Amino acid sequence: GSLPATRILVLFAHPAFERSRVHRRLAAAARAQQGVTFHDLYEAYPDFDVDVRREQELLLAHDLIVLQHPLYWYTAPALMKLWFEKVLTPGWAYGPGGDALRGKRCLWVVTTGGDERDYSPWGLHLEPFAAFMPVVRQTAQFCGMQWLDPIVVHDAHRVDADRLEAFGARYREALIALNAEDVDRHA
Repeated sequence: GSLPATRILVLFAHPAFERSRVHRRLAAAARAQQGVTFHDLYEAYPDFDVDVRREQELLLAHDLIVLQHPLYWYTAPALMKLWFEKVLTPGWAYGPGGDALRGKRCLWVVTTGGDERDYSPWGLHLEPFAAFMPVVRQTAQFCGMQWLDPIVVHDAHRVDADRLEAFGARYREALIALNAEDVDRHA
């Protein structure tokens, strides 16, 4: 059959998007790509009233799910956490009969306010950044998704223009490569 036009769904959650230089740049990189549906959860659900059926239909229509957000209290912001709780239901996303997301790929694009030194045994957070990854990774894997190496931007408040441009380019290239791979997988 014919391929759907859109293969990549970016689920974006940032409670203060207008104040984030880094996420504005990353969002622009994603939005500029063909085959990408950019879905801003805080824009879609300012009242946190998540439309579960709409969200499940969006997930079904895409092959690669990107979770893009800043790290808030060592995990996803509140609306994305609520999205996980409402949308990833038993019998649909996991458990008996819950195979809707099985085999889809998941890319985590996350920013932190702290730098890499802050994520160390002697740093502010006392743990390496990898210690804070299991909650999001296991959420995806529990739903049968394939976890890809995340794109992590540390020190988001202080990142300079050159590094910011490099992260935007890396994100764009990752989406292009993953989209091309997806087309090959369906060819």
